[in-house]
Amino acid sequence: MSEVVQHGIGGGSRPDSAAVEDRYPTRLDHAIEPIPRHEPVVWGTVADGPLSQHHLDGFSEYGYLVAPETVSDDWLPLLRHEIDRLAADLDDDDPRLIREPGGTIRSIFEPHLLSDLVAQLVRLDTVLPVARQLLGGDVYIHQARINLMPGFTGTGFYWHSDFETWHAEDGMPAIRAVSCSIALTENYPYNGSLMVIPGSHQTFYPCVGATPEDNHDTSLVAQNVGVPDQTTLTKAVDAHDIHQFTGPPGTALWFDANLLHGSGSNITPLPRSNVFLVFNSVDNALTDPFAAPRPRPEYLAARGAQAVT
Repeated sequence: MSEVVQHGIGGGSRPDSAAVEDRYPTRLDHAIEPIPRHEPVVWGTVADGPLSQHHLDGFSEYGYLVAPETVSDDWLPLLRHEIDRLAADLDDDDPRLIREPGGTIRSIFEPHLLSDLVAQLVRLDTVLPVARQLLGGDVYIHQARINLMPGFTGTGFYWHSDFETWHAEDGMPAIRAVSCSIALTENYPYNGSLMVIPGSHQTFYPCVGATPEDNHDTSLVAQNVGVPDQTTLTKAVDAHDIHQFTGPPGTALWFDANLLHGSGSNITPLPRSNVFLVFNSVDNALTDPFAAPRPRPEYLAARGAQAVT
């Protein structure tokens, strides 16, 4: 039996005096059993967008979908140049610029607000209609970033569910968000490409350990809070296996907000980069954080729920 707590809301579209059920308690002082997912995975139908029933069924079962040629070849050099421009233009103390411990750039947040080109990318016919179809209506950008994994020095991302963080630290009430990772470079099995645990999106894995003050200051480089323990991960892999995302630039990986995923470090000479877009349903607006003292900054979690048009 999962724990349920009541949560007072200070943000989003509901009045402050309202309370919303926390169906996914996490960052606890003791371990509890995994919680079955409450929401559907796919909210739309074949009539709502470009994905076939086969694709929708696969996404529902596995929690992810690989979409080749989401971005055409003529876009790729423009996007790579845009990354270089953003990296050069942002001040070193800009909080949207995240660096590895060694100094190389790891992530650039809010590229869709810093770049007209990335803003256009969000609205491509191969991107926005897919998000609307999967989430069953209007969507907004909850978070966007460019991820860079340079050769030799790029470090990985430990196993985690994005929703666990967005729920605990941003106040996302329900699992009704989807991520789109668009590869700008070749993804090989050996240059730190993303791994997923297919089917793990159907279960929420509560984590132990309170959220530290300003956790995002360190978690964006190395996430140590809000990650499942090794026993939980072992059981999840035993039940579901591990799949790895590989493929040419321009390919997109769509995956459910609650899918367990991670990546190893890149010790090859071959860099890896992607544009990472998180779409949330406008009907899933953020509230107060469920397990953090205050919301993360706007560049990590947009609180306006303004639909992308």
